[in-house]
Amino acid sequence: MEAIVTNKQVLVSPIESMLKYNGRYGEYGGAYIPDVLAKPLERLAAEFDKHTATSEFRKEFIYLLKQYVGRPSPLYRASRLTDYVGSTIYLKREDLNHTGAHKINNTIGQALLAKRMGAREIIAETGAGQHGVATATAAALMGIPCKVFMGAKDAERQALNVRRMRLLGAQVITTTMGTATLKDAVDAALMYYAEHPESFYLLGSQVGPHPYPKMVGYFQSVIGQEAREQILLQEGRLPDSIFACAGGGSNAIGLFSGFLDDTEVQIYGAEGGGQAVQGNTAATLSFGKPTVFQGTYSYCLVDENGNPCESHSVAAGLDYPGISPQHAYLKDTGRVKYFPVTDSEAIKAFELLSQLEGIIPAIESSHAVALATKLLKGKGQLAIVNLSGRGDKDVERDF
Repeated sequence: MEAIVTNKQVLVSPIESMLKYNGRYGEYGGAYIPDVLAKPLERLAAEFDKHTATSEFRKEFIYLLKQYVGRPSPLYRASRLTDYVGSTIYLKREDLNHTGAHKINNTIGQALLAKRMGAREIIAETGAGQHGVATATAAALMGIPCKVFMGAKDAERQALNVRRMRLLGAQVITTTMGTATLKDAVDAALMYYAEHPESFYLLGSQVGPHPYPKMVGYFQSVIGQEAREQILLQEGRLPDSIFACAGGGSNAIGLFSGFLDDTEVQIYGAEGGGQAVQGNTAATLSFGKPTVFQGTYSYCLVDENGNPCESHSVAAGLDYPGISPQHAYLKDTGRVKYFPVTDSEAIKAFELLSQLEGIIPAIESSHAVALATKLLKGKGQLAIVNLSGRGDKDVERDF
């Protein structure tokens, strides 16, 4: 492990006046930001590098992952799903973490950093609510006040997580901008950050300007490190393939990072395909184009004029028009293959895993389950599927 609002438009400057620096994955990444955020992000990058290089920080992070989060999360052989599919499928049980998803790995790490930097306030964005809950949890643990920005539509469809955040002491701020989903929550949080640069912005996915993709990838790499060790222990070899859902990309890069150098392992990302037509989808890598969006250069769903456009997915955590710059690079190099999974396919997998294994997955994770069952049917292969979160938040929804 040691290897490790308002309805105003978000503040954006013309590209030529934005600061550009570091944090590249091939041609993707960087920092395209208003001048007011230049020094705060430069300091954040320096503090992250400084603290993660110390054994004291790493030991505290590992201690909290083990004793507070409950890691390592199990790698479970799903025997009935295996029989149904005709390939041996292991589930990486991130749903069993404290707060019910992979998000806590990153929020504990960033909250530790915020505490060391003397932060007086933590702000965050959330879509499905899992990152919001994990941020509120970590902020409570560290004794730092917390504000969470959430789209009004997402707040309605993830009402349970809104109640959890408030119970944990966080202030939940909803926005009605745009489609009132994750993209707009990020816009609202970025706007607040630009107006309050002394706050610590605890970004939840592997998106945004440098150093966020680097930081989130580092804190989530525990997933892939554990999974690699566990599959070798249980099966005596590496898997033939691994699967994860990809919205912004944090749970996926967490798993993928442990296997990127193993060229014999096929890697697959499941995007939110919506209703299977372009223009009604969240499958950014399948239908998007490279552009600058929310502080980074990566793939994004755009309209005919090249402007970021709306995304659509049954899964709030995948309902985002952008994607991690590292995933953009992995797509272009061909190391990872990404496929859209429709809403109906995800819902079917949600029900399938619940009934075959007694495990109710998050609707986001169900996209990965759906893609794995589709590609592995009758193949006799060995695979790992990252179960990024549990489905408590989704069981009351009318799909």
